[in-house]
Amino acid sequence: MTHILIAPDSFKESLTAAEVATAIRRGLAEALPDASFTELPLADGGEGTLEALVIAAGGRYETTEVTGPDGSTLKARFGLIHDDRTAVIEMAEASGLQRLSQARRNPMKTTTRGTGELILDALDRGVEQIILTLGGSATNDGGLGMAQALGVNALDASGQPVAPGGQGLLELASLNLHELDTRVPATRFRVICDVNNPLTGANGATYVFGPQKGATPEMLVQLDQGMARYGLLLEQVVGRRLSDTPGAGAAGGLGAAACGFLGGRLEPGIDVVMDAVGLREHLRGADLVVTGEGRIDAQTARGKTLAGLAREAAQANVPVIALAGSLGDDYTEALACGLTAIFGVTPAPMPLAEALEQTAASLRRTARNVGALYGVRPHWG
Repeated sequence: MTHILIAPDSFKESLTAAEVATAIRRGLAEALPDASFTELPLADGGEGTLEALVIAAGGRYETTEVTGPDGSTLKARFGLIHDDRTAVIEMAEASGLQRLSQARRNPMKTTTRGTGELILDALDRGVEQIILTLGGSATNDGGLGMAQALGVNALDASGQPVAPGGQGLLELASLNLHELDTRVPATRFRVICDVNNPLTGANGATYVFGPQKGATPEMLVQLDQGMARYGLLLEQVVGRRLSDTPGAGAAGGLGAAACGFLGGRLEPGIDVVMDAVGLREHLRGADLVVTGEGRIDAQTARGKTLAGLAREAAQANVPVIALAGSLGDDYTEALACGLTAIFGVTPAPMPLAEALEQTAASLRRTARNVGALYGVRPHWG
């Protein structure tokens, strides 16, 4: 009997990885009714990592009220695993793009304070370790909001706390850790992400990711200058340079803050998740892997979920077929990471909002066609 491993990432602003896996399974099952399937949601440190790790560990969720990216109050989840000794905190739960409509996105104002408040709640529960996942942020504040929630003093020239959001970077004159929560240095922080961008510059947090968060060209210049000054102040406070560290620019600079203020260690998210879900063991019994991601382009091969999955599948000699909501002009570069084939699922040109609404149906239809093609392969030639 054919066994197919379904191991997708989430489709941003549309479906979770678990929902993607279900849609793909339904389509494959229509064409391959005698096949067996395993659904294994994956993530790479961005959105969906919380769910992937909690499901893999058989953990549970806690929900609390925190400050949203625009300063409003919202409810956000975090996970507890390993007998509640480890908390999994996905920064996008409190400070993510999915929390804001396009019209409300403004990196001068959006804050990571809610992420810090999730950390405080986890510390109140006595956890020994926190896995902090970066990605999908609506923010470009260098993690100052998170740091302030944990007691870091971020002050302007008059000695007053700086404003929330990227505006705080422009006002920042000094940092000190005199009131940092004493539980922070006593807790182990693992920080996982899916990018390796530095804090500043052309490839940094602001210029690469700022536009999708609502930054105008004028904002980009101001925010990057503020981020550079912040990087120097952070270096003075923690005693080491972080601005050039790969991943420091993740989540609008939260990567640098997590390493500096929390003493965290940046790790490739896909490697952490693959280990947690036992991907290698699942591959041993698979004849085919079907995966998916919201967009496949040249970036896919650079540390994203599909690249890590394809690498491991190649070691196990299992072909991998990828489904994508959209394909970049350079998507064929992703084939170099070991994908066997790539299929776009959007059936015709349409507005983004309409495509997002139809994602589940599009995935099911395309998966059905992939299954039909796979089913007739013994008769080729």
